[in-house]
Amino acid sequence: MTVTHHVRVYKSEEELPREQQLAWKIAEVAADPVEVEPEVVDMIVNRIIDNASVAAASLTRAPIVAARAQALSHPVSTGGTGAAIFGLPMTGAAAELTSPEWAAWANGVAVRELDYHDTFLAAEYSHPGDNIPPILAVAQHVGADGAALVRGIATGYEIQMDLVRAICLHKHKIDHVAHLGPSAAAGIGTLLGLDAATIAQAVAQGLHTTTATRQSRKGEISTWKAHAPAFAGKMAVEAVDRAMRGQTSPNPIYEGEDGVIAWMLDGPDASYEVPLPAAGEPKRAILDSYTKEHSAEYQAQAWIDLARKLHHERPELADPANVTAIVLHTSHHTHYVIGSGANDPQKYDPQASRETLDHSIPYIFAVALQDGGWHHVDSYTPERAGRPDTVELWHKVTTAEDAEWTRRYHSEDPDEKSFGGRVEIELADGTRVVDEIAVADAHPLGARPFAREQYVAKFRLLAEPVLDTAEIDRFLDLVQRLPELTAAEVRELNIIARTGVIDLAAAPKGLF
Repeated sequence: MTVTHHVRVYKSEEELPREQQLAWKIAEVAADPVEVEPEVVDMIVNRIIDNASVAAASLTRAPIVAARAQALSHPVSTGGTGAAIFGLPMTGAAAELTSPEWAAWANGVAVRELDYHDTFLAAEYSHPGDNIPPILAVAQHVGADGAALVRGIATGYEIQMDLVRAICLHKHKIDHVAHLGPSAAAGIGTLLGLDAATIAQAVAQGLHTTTATRQSRKGEISTWKAHAPAFAGKMAVEAVDRAMRGQTSPNPIYEGEDGVIAWMLDGPDASYEVPLPAAGEPKRAILDSYTKEHSAEYQAQAWIDLARKLHHERPELADPANVTAIVLHTSHHTHYVIGSGANDPQKYDPQASRETLDHSIPYIFAVALQDGGWHHVDSYTPERAGRPDTVELWHKVTTAEDAEWTRRYHSEDPDEKSFGGRVEIELADGTRVVDEIAVADAHPLGARPFAREQYVAKFRLLAEPVLDTAEIDRFLDLVQRLPELTAAEVRELNIIARTGVIDLAAAPKGLF
């Protein structure tokens, strides 16, 4: 049975034994050798496929090119045989390996760049698939087998999602990767079979080094949006290394008088109820997460599906001359983060960056309404964003917070929790179109829930332009045997681009 841990701030003169601190409680979960259930294993396989899909589609994008060049500037560290970088060969004379923290960096950027992989939304929000690159990199470096990798990933998902259930970061303008540093450190601890004392130090260090402001997701959004989770993964690898060498971390990191809760979150009088698995309880959190069919912020997924539906049912809505106003009644989070409630003029700017447009529900809804679908590249081109009829329709779209949709967004009942809302369209002839959607079509409760078939199809769609068919088949055959993989096979758990796709010599130059 899940145990709820009461977490509050302690003054320096108050005694808080290390074993009662949240970092230690997290470490105890990570050190628990409980078996991973078959359905959890299957979902981990799905998410490794999903990560590989979006990484393949990003191999030639500028942030990945830069991060990959940085990683390749660092040789394989001692203590292991190195880790693979997405797109590059792992064996033979052409092998390109790097130290695990730099592989976590490069691969983490590739996974996050298109904002196209799995998600979990509760008190905070997250992309728990961000745990996979650092845990996999360490597994490859140290020679862990598939079963150990499965256990580590199960822990990473569990810890990040449990923190997301309980502790809101964005309310205090702290970036959500502050939950990822601790979870990735815990997952690596599980992978390596470390004791709770060592993992607790790594968890504390992982949190301490990954708290940053949300300006990375505000206004004109930069390429750091993709780098932020990769940085958290890299810090987690380094935190584990440091803890393994017997070094200690700020204590208590969550509960301290000058700690994260007191000064970055709800303040010195704050308290949280954090759910964690009891001893011997399987780690099942990954089953509560959901992936994306469309390359956009998760709160936009259902709206894209609704716009796609309206495009086919009411094609006249694509013409701005027929529309007076479009109002999306939705949750507080959607309204204030990706809606007009953010008060970001950039969300209506045709010259805005791709990172900004994928956090603009007015733009996304307008384009999906006109096109009847969404494409991870074509929907974001400057030509598409600047089309005059699109700009005219886009500027007629606003959002409004609706208390009921906010309540449903925060509901803990999976049958009620939703990420959509109600659209009200005022037409030029005085009539109105009203429709609503609760969850995305690909959601477990949606019209077309994702299963293995859909994950494989997504991988083939995104990988075919850059991977040979034989390489696509090799990767899929390998990953679907994940719990049985030998250490040598885990090292091959990578995707290799076809010749000519990646030009290492053309990468930008930096300090390293």
